[in-house]
Amino acid sequence: MIDGQCDPAFEPVREAFAAGFAGDELGAAVSVRVDGRVVVDLWGGRTAEGTPWGADTVVNLFSVTKGVVATVAHRLAARGELDLDAKVAGYWPEYAAHGKGGTTVRDLLGHRAGMPALREEQPPGSLYDWSALTTALAEEPPWWEPGSRHGYHAVTYGFLVGEVLRRVSGKSVRELVVRELGVDVHIGLPESERHRLSGVVLGAQPTEPSPALAALADRDSMTHKAFANPPDLTSADLTGTSWLDAEVPAANGHGTARALAELYAGTLGTSFVRQAIEPVSDGADEVLFGHSRFASGYMLPSPMRPFSPGASAFGHPGAGGALAFGDVDAGLAFGYTPNRLRTSVSGSDPRWDRLVGAVYSCLS
Repeated sequence: MIDGQCDPAFEPVREAFAAGFAGDELGAAVSVRVDGRVVVDLWGGRTAEGTPWGADTVVNLFSVTKGVVATVAHRLAARGELDLDAKVAGYWPEYAAHGKGGTTVRDLLGHRAGMPALREEQPPGSLYDWSALTTALAEEPPWWEPGSRHGYHAVTYGFLVGEVLRRVSGKSVRELVVRELGVDVHIGLPESERHRLSGVVLGAQPTEPSPALAALADRDSMTHKAFANPPDLTSADLTGTSWLDAEVPAANGHGTARALAELYAGTLGTSFVRQAIEPVSDGADEVLFGHSRFASGYMLPSPMRPFSPGASAFGHPGAGGALAFGDVDAGLAFGYTPNRLRTSVSGSDPRWDRLVGAVYSCLS
């Protein structure tokens, strides 16, 4: 059963959402705003625990969290509290070690820092130790000259950007998300909100051979280390206390589709949005072995992740299928949160194709 509201002009979106439950969708929500107005706010199915999906059910957002962190950074920059073109070491002096002194904050946001992974395997539990992991990153030599190339900083992005934000503001990323954004999105998840959490279940997994999958299987590769070091990344209990208490600002955001659409609708109305979505990285990705595109913290649609047809679209997908983005020219804000994970190294999620395609068809 599908609950919620849908403007009659966007009925194709309701139909596309319902079609997912005729397939293998378990539980999900989708929310769309156009020019600030809610036109779609739907949810359906059940949680991983077997209860009905509700209006306020939250899920782990995985890398959708990166767009949340980027929005916080741009809000601080718009007030003059953070200079995106300043050297990271000006805020975080220890980071200048091993030739990283020229790295800018924008390099961190644009995945150009040469720091997608730590070479030496970290001890168990280090994913949950902010000080230990940021110290290790400060002491790590870059994998390439900062600013010269780009590669997806799958997990380190959150600690690198997050430590700069902490040094600038004196607040943790968790605190900043609450203070700056004011929407139902959290880094980790407060104990008081955990009754709303749906766990996740595995769905389709990639089977086609690719350079990225081969690299993921090679324990000595930069790609493997980017996704599997610290080792907690591959063994985390996503409904467990350690994960929900932690701050992993590239991967353990939690929220609703409604809140994500609200966040991006608010971003569309800011003075900084056009500058924030200017491409910073566009081309061969050193970690994912495909053509990726990034602005200052936001992912842009690319051959690797074609999540929107909009020329001015920006946002971030998450592992397994969550997606949030805005489109400046269309005045569009979109959020989608499923609990069945369809994992892929590149390409589109068929659920995005169905939902996003329906949204844009209603705009034309």
